[in-house]
Amino acid sequence: MPKNKNAMTRFKILDELLSCRYHNYSLDDLTEEVNKRLAELYPDTDGVGRRTIEKDIRYLEYEGPFLVEIERYTVPGYNREKQKSYNKRCLRYTMPSFSIFKKDLSDDEEYLLKEALSLLGQFEGLPNLDALEGLRLGLGVRKNERRIISLTKNPLENSNLLGELFTIISHRQVVELHYHKFFSPHTGLAVNIHPYLLKEYNRRWFLFAAAESDGKLLCFSLDRIDNVVPLPSHKYIDYDGEISEIFDDIIGVTISEGSPVFNIVFWVSDISKDYVATKPIHDSQKNISGSEEMKLREMYPTLSNGKFFSIDCKENYELIRELTSFGKELVVLSPVIIREKIENRIKEMVDNYRSLGMRT
Repeated sequence: MPKNKNAMTRFKILDELLSCRYHNYSLDDLTEEVNKRLAELYPDTDGVGRRTIEKDIRYLEYEGPFLVEIERYTVPGYNREKQKSYNKRCLRYTMPSFSIFKKDLSDDEEYLLKEALSLLGQFEGLPNLDALEGLRLGLGVRKNERRIISLTKNPLENSNLLGELFTIISHRQVVELHYHKFFSPHTGLAVNIHPYLLKEYNRRWFLFAAAESDGKLLCFSLDRIDNVVPLPSHKYIDYDGEISEIFDDIIGVTISEGSPVFNIVFWVSDISKDYVATKPIHDSQKNISGSEEMKLREMYPTLSNGKFFSIDCKENYELIRELTSFGKELVVLSPVIIREKIENRIKEMVDNYRSLGMRT
């Protein structure tokens, strides 16, 4: 056995990598991934070389107590920096389900898993994942006939695609995405992406991913995705940071990289003030009170009663739509640039209605 304090940790990492069927790992890939995970566990480690990983694999295969069966195979590889294909020599366990660390669930673990699956099974609109269903049946978990929680689902949504993308993201796979646009449904487009996040907004699911070519963050609505082709030989690049932070300053899913964060002040009538107070338009929403409120009431004497609020948001399509959706019950006061966009939206609506004339 290799005499190294990290040997068992390396075996645990290699065991996970060699049993994975979602990536094609070469010896260099295995070395890089082992060093990456060792650095996360032991920040002061110097890492290990390719030769050490070779010896570890030989020990697992021939010298240790495990005597695992490892297959070598060749697949088309892809070099992202050179944007060039090549033949890639890879390694993995011959048996997909094999693991040198596999153990049965304890009674407590099985009970907790059953409870989690029972709860998950009550949610309507979640993807029908075959593996999840097989696990549920294998543990003898019955479906609850009395639904306690229900999620609204878009009837046009491809739930199988949602499950497929969930699996792809969890296994950190690069994919070739085939999709179309609303205004050109018969023109198919394709792009290689690094998928990061599935997000639901307004009864629609969206996929956020980086383009493999330039790393630009992209957003795709699932109902416009036609096909997803995994590219297991392409190296997956993680998002730099916490991707959920991109939604801190926006409403919805439209990313506005060029927009500053505006402090938006608005008035809401008595009819809608409690609705807005209990269901904030954005997480940053604040009630304006005290001397600041008195100042606003002096500036806008026609806005009697009601309440004043503020949010800190970037401008995007969803922001304007949300603020406009309240009609006369919400008035944007500042900044002027946002107020003018709301005014223009309302004028366009009025023009559309006026163009109908008196027709019935």
